[in-house]
Amino acid sequence: MRKLKMLFAAAFGLTSLVGAAQAQTSTDTVYQITPYVWATGIGGDIRPRSGAETVSISKSFSDLIKDLDAGFFISAYARHGNLVFMGDLSTSSSSREGKVPPGIDATGKLRQTSITALAGYRVAQTPDATFDILGGARHWRVKGEVDVPGFGSISRSVNFTDPIIAARANFQIAPGWSSLLYADVGGFGVGSRVTAQLLGTVNYQLRENAFLSVGYRHLHVDYRRGGTRFDMRMSGPIIGATFRF
Repeated sequence: MRKLKMLFAAAFGLTSLVGAAQAQTSTDTVYQITPYVWATGIGGDIRPRSGAETVSISKSFSDLIKDLDAGFFISAYARHGNLVFMGDLSTSSSSREGKVPPGIDATGKLRQTSITALAGYRVAQTPDATFDILGGARHWRVKGEVDVPGFGSISRSVNFTDPIIAARANFQIAPGWSSLLYADVGGFGVGSRVTAQLLGTVNYQLRENAFLSVGYRHLHVDYRRGGTRFDMRMSGPIIGATFRF
């Protein structure tokens, strides 16, 4: 928890990079959408219910891709003047065939979805940098299922919503090139104990309204309630294409 607080404090410290610049009043409106691929690995601990064993997971992206059934990742950003809005949808489904005692064939499935919605204000702007502060929520849905042919299936799902606060900074680093830094933290015991995210990308402008981005994303959530534990860390490279309207 201390490390997460330090990371988020560092993100808010980006205000020093944009100096004492005042947010410039603007009436322009921008919309952009970014479908992306996230080559994430997963690590952490899962306990489906009270009394059950806690399962520790540590898998690279190459391990996970073998079990992946489907995945969809997309984010959106809008700004009107100094008002900013952000959204993100991440969903994936994976399955693996195996056996349950006493050696019966079974299929295990895991589906997870997170939806983030934020609104905020552009607090600082220079010709080469912008800085936004936002607040909102992240909703999680996690469902595990074990299907045993001839015996039926057993499933367990968890739904919870975390309040979050976030900071977003964009820097022009060269003609046609920019960098994006984003951080959020939340939970505070309302939904999960804590959730936090860090994202950094380097972006290249392909044409006036299209950009290509590569970077790295880390997302953590620690949910513990009613004997259920979902403490997961997802990290890996990210590549996306942004279209501006």
